[in-house]
Amino acid sequence: MNDIINSIILGIVEGFTEFLPISSTGHLILVNKFIGFEGSFAHMFDIVIQLGAILAVVIYFWKRIVPFGSHKTAEEKTASWKLWWKVLVAVIPALIIGGTIGKHIEEKLFNPYVVAIALIAGGFVILWIERSLRESKINSISAITYRTAFLIGLIQCLAMIPGTSRSAATIMGAILLGSSRIVAAEFSFFLAIPTMVAATAYSLMKSGLHLSSREILLTGIGFTVSFFVAWAVIAVFMKFISRNNFKPFGYYRIALGSLVLVYFILLQH
Repeated sequence: MNDIINSIILGIVEGFTEFLPISSTGHLILVNKFIGFEGSFAHMFDIVIQLGAILAVVIYFWKRIVPFGSHKTAEEKTASWKLWWKVLVAVIPALIIGGTIGKHIEEKLFNPYVVAIALIAGGFVILWIERSLRESKINSISAITYRTAFLIGLIQCLAMIPGTSRSAATIMGAILLGSSRIVAAEFSFFLAIPTMVAATAYSLMKSGLHLSSREILLTGIGFTVSFFVAWAVIAVFMKFISRNNFKPFGYYRIALGSLVLVYFILLQH
């Protein structure tokens, strides 16, 4: 029963944090540490339930991202295909860099101290970007060039450092490159689809797909919970950023990172 409760908790954490610029991976590492859910299965579990959150993006933006269907005009189909080409260009850096040094990063950096420092540093970066923000030049997904898409994908690779946040890296990177908050968030959502599908496939191949029936059940629970929570969060988040900036997330990251750092420093003494 404890395993099932832990799966539900982690599914809620993942669904709530995946698309907010506060690092889902960082939060999962911290929660795993506190509930004692660690090891190879725990790491695979954390990655696979992220796919539940990504499925929420697919469902939420279905009409925009699927280039098929008789209900779509030729112009809408073309726009969908162009979106996917840009997303594929943006995911190239993560595939190359992740495939080259991803394992080394996991071995060296997946610990609470790195997460705490990355949370704090990312918080200050968000506040700096918001305070120095100029008028956006890119106010629609169609206005994102292939060059800009590639640069956003390059910036996304910073999220390989746990605690940085893939959403924070891509959203704030897109804003720095001239995107509006809404466009930056939407492109971040779309870019998450191939990025996390690739990460999940890689994790499952590493595990050899040797999961017990109990592990399959726990993963399925976490996946399902993550999907429904993420679906709700996406809708609320899009409304929030249409009227507000990202400063609250910056302050939250600094506060959480500081608390975590103090906690683990005191724990060692």
